Amino acid sequence: MSLELSRVCSAISPSPTLAIDAKAKEMRQSGRDVVSFCAGEPDFITPQYIRTSAHEALDMGLTKYTPSSGTIELRRAICRKLARDNDLVYTPAQVIVSNGAKFSLFAALAAVVNPGDEVIIPTPCWVSYPEMVRIVGGVPVLVEGDKRKGFVTEASDLAPYVTDKTKALILNTPNNPNGCIWNRKQLTEIAQLAIEKGFYVISDEIYEKLIYDGEEHVSIASLGQDIYNQTIVVNGVSKAYAMTGWRIGYAAGPLNVIKAMNSLQSQVASGSNAIAQYAATEALSSPKGAAEIERMRSAYDERRWHIVHRINAIPGLHCVMPKGAFYVMMDISGILGKYCGEVQINDSMKFAELLLENANVATVPGSAFCTEGFIRMSYATSMENIDRGLDRITGFVSALEDRI
Repeated sequence: MSLELSRVCSAISPSPTLAIDAKAKEMRQSGRDVVSFCAGEPDFITPQYIRTSAHEALDMGLTKYTPSSGTIELRRAICRKLARDNDLVYTPAQVIVSNGAKFSLFAALAAVVNPGDEVIIPTPCWVSYPEMVRIVGGVPVLVEGDKRKGFVTEASDLAPYVTDKTKALILNTPNNPNGCIWNRKQLTEIAQLAIEKGFYVISDEIYEKLIYDGEEHVSIASLGQDIYNQTIVVNGVSKAYAMTGWRIGYAAGPLNVIKAMNSLQSQVASGSNAIAQYAATEALSSPKGAAEIERMRSAYDERRWHIVHRINAIPGLHCVMPKGAFYVMMDISGILGKYCGEVQINDSMKFAELLLENANVATVPGSAFCTEGFIRMSYATSMENIDRGLDRITGFVSALEDRI
């Protein structure tokens, strides 16, 4: 009898972001002073009013199972939030709470994708999207973004990739890894394409509160009844409220899709943490939330300007000003082909490896996001770390050599 492992699980590629971050932490533990730009989470702690509410939940003994779809109080709070912030009207039955937005995304794909169905993913994209599609038996169809257009993939770019097998489009705005934002006109045209061709839109809006320069976040589901009926909106409290470790995400969408997601979740996850759900309800409902979000967003904004100007001052490197989230995509095409010692830098992975080993700076290669020639850097870190890291990057790049 063969003890072969699952072919599905064996084929899953480990998350490059987590792998590099783990390597950086391992180096720190061995005594090396590593500056990391890998973090995909706020460096702020969860606001006090939210932490206080968790203590209240414990004191009230709210330590039992909750409904698998989430407490009614939290789902109502999510409905109020979506109406207030996104001009979207949902009932609690159209909302599901999950162990983080990542599981909401996975459950949404599992609910709508059958084996062989195609899911369109604009790149650069978050590392987990293609793997999730493959896990549920789908086929990821990557549409390469144009850096000259800020990587915003428009309906005209997507249309050639739509086939009779297309089941969904994953749209992430603001975007991880490069902070681009789809505007209302671009989203309207994508909505028209989805309606005409008949596919779902899974709209990942987890960074919606981290927007700069007066830009507007538009949820594609708000652009008419037809696209509303074909959209699953995914969001959570991790980025806006610095609650990554609380693991609360949610999805809102057509009732039949949410029911299917809940059937899956009830069997594989039971439900989300009761205390965290209580705290998330307070996060979304308290009038203190807006000021706390602005405090963090303003700090990211200051760091954003600083890191971009410092990168653009390094010969051979370049980046555009991101409009959202807390990442920059550093263009390293100007130094590809150079040598670090005897090793030639021929791609983003090699750059990231050599930078970590030789300069003690951890970054994520663009290849992890299906886009070569770039490095993702998170500015969800202190200004001091940004300067220390960029001083080292400047030294590293200046020491590279051209060879004939």
